[in-house]
Amino acid sequence: MPIGFMYILECSNGSYYTGSTINLKERLLQHLSGEGAKHTKKYLPIKLVYHEEYSRIDEAFYREKQIQGWSRKKKEALINNKNYKLPSLSKNYTQNLNK
Repeated sequence: MPIGFMYILECSNGSYYTGSTINLKERLLQHLSGEGAKHTKKYLPIKLVYHEEYSRIDEAFYREKQIQGWSRKKKEALINNKNYKLPSLSKNYTQNLNK
């Protein structure tokens, strides 16, 4: 049984909110009722678009912090199960410039 969850919500303004929790169902209810994070409260309604399960909450928290640093395109590749795109979306744009 999972102990931790990393999740991505889509907010009413189209933005993505990434979080982690030990109880995904309860945390979603908090977000939906406006008792979650300031961002989700401001941009209700929200929709769960992705989640991962972990055996420890610290692993879910680490993954949350990792994904928070990702670009919108990279998050969308993950959400849409297009994992093959993740490596190319990880490259620094300067790596593709001709010298």
